[in-house]
Amino acid sequence: MRQRHKPWADTFLQENTHLVIPQAQQHKGKWKELFGNDNPVHVEIGTGKGQFLVGMAQQHPDINYIGIELAKSIVVTAAQKVLDAQHKNILLLNENAADFREIFADGEIACIYLNFSDPWPKNRHAKRRLTYQSFLEQYQEVLANTGEVIFKTDNRGLFEYSLVSFSQFGMRLNEVNLDLHAIEDPLNVMTEYEEKFSAKGQPIYRCRAFFPGT
Repeated sequence: MRQRHKPWADTFLQENTHLVIPQAQQHKGKWKELFGNDNPVHVEIGTGKGQFLVGMAQQHPDINYIGIELAKSIVVTAAQKVLDAQHKNILLLNENAADFREIFADGEIACIYLNFSDPWPKNRHAKRRLTYQSFLEQYQEVLANTGEVIFKTDNRGLFEYSLVSFSQFGMRLNEVNLDLHAIEDPLNVMTEYEEKFSAKGQPIYRCRAFFPGT
């Protein structure tokens, strides 16, 4: 989806470096210090407009949340939402998730969220999927013991591909849900996409996976 250009985005980011952290690589291994506490750190890759992070931060004030978003025009929208909510347990990064291990140290993250990631449906683009082996290798390194990957999507093909990818990589599953909203999970925080798709009657798929021995 083409994003609307926001000519004020650069100025906004320069004025809010306390929230959208520049040069994220410099904080590798020190994210708890930046939050100013020893709470676990959870990361959402592809945070979009920030609805999920804001909802999670409100629900779990004892967890630190980091949202990664590559598109500058989107990350500033998320930042505005965080500022309006006045949550102190959220930081944002305008970064490429392909550099994950450059940003986080081994075992530094307690949980990774993949919400409605780009399915990249063509086979030649499989390496770009956030559940492809090369990404799983990164997640395994940065996740702490008992850490997990929580994956939600409306795309059945991507969900099935991801289950196979997790299995082939040796991951184990705590949950496989083919219709998340049917169970009415009171702790589920919806993203903007999730609200849109579920309103149309589209089932939402969720799984929770972990690396044995990590």
